[in-house]
Amino acid sequence: MTTALSDRHDERLRWARLALKDDSAQLRRASEDAGFRSYWRSQGQGPSRMLMDSPPALEDVRPWLRIHELLAAGGVRVPQILAEECDSGFLLLEDLGGPTLIQLLDTDNADTWFDAAITQLLRLQAIAPPADLGRFDEAALQRDFNLFEAWFLRRHLGLEPSGAELAVLADARRQLIENALAQPQVLTHRDFMPRNLMPADGGLAVLDFQDSVIGPIAYDPISLFKDAFLSWPPERAERWLAHYHARALDAGLPVPALSGFQRDADWLGVHRHLKILGIFSRLHYRDGKPRYLADAPRFIAYLDETLSRYESLRPLQALLDERVRPALSLRAEAVS
Repeated sequence: MTTALSDRHDERLRWARLALKDDSAQLRRASEDAGFRSYWRSQGQGPSRMLMDSPPALEDVRPWLRIHELLAAGGVRVPQILAEECDSGFLLLEDLGGPTLIQLLDTDNADTWFDAAITQLLRLQAIAPPADLGRFDEAALQRDFNLFEAWFLRRHLGLEPSGAELAVLADARRQLIENALAQPQVLTHRDFMPRNLMPADGGLAVLDFQDSVIGPIAYDPISLFKDAFLSWPPERAERWLAHYHARALDAGLPVPALSGFQRDADWLGVHRHLKILGIFSRLHYRDGKPRYLADAPRFIAYLDETLSRYESLRPLQALLDERVRPALSLRAEAVS
């Protein structure tokens, strides 16, 4: 163990014992995410608790605390905070105990679980966001889109897009961003998916919400039903999207007619799938986290499901067919 890791381990354990009032408490790793936070479950004299470790120099815990307060006030089920030390980056949380939703979903129970997820999502979207909250604006949307070219096409596949291909990417980026900005804007989680939902007393608890912004209303629903780590038949995902739409109308949320909402969600999905391909590549090459890229075929399949349905996006489909798919095949052959 390096000195820095050893020092952080000792600091984390000292703070946990103080917060738990248990000098014999121990911590065992519970999980980590794609960022710099890690989670540790306590073992000791009292009930188990969850410690969030967010190293201040790498990931400030204050945005998490701010959104936590906002969501809790709006009736969204979030983990209860038992102790905090912002300067050190430590939070002591209730231990919700079980697995996240992605580990529980199956073909038979998915309708019930997704209905429960929609309940929490509607509560989240009904919250009036603070005026100074970040926005999923044109600059942010453009940065996300550009991750696909920089990290997936160029870094991962080793492709150098031609002038014509760069024009295809630029046109797709313009269309997708215009669509996103034209939608009603609401509080948006940005990663509202089964691995960030956990069964708990009082409904599914919402996790990993610190990057919430003001953004397009269809973003979280499409993230939920076309998940980064779990795929469903397209017709079933469309039924769930229609179910969300009906419940959103009943709740008074500003969704357009279903046909327009379906298109909005599809196009936001395309933007998100491209972004995640870029992010997963960046996690692999920059951050040394290779496991995420194994899910790349899932996003290619999502894009195949959607792009051919919209004539103005078909040039992007052609780029996938003519350049991306052959490059992926070559990489697969090289690995094997």
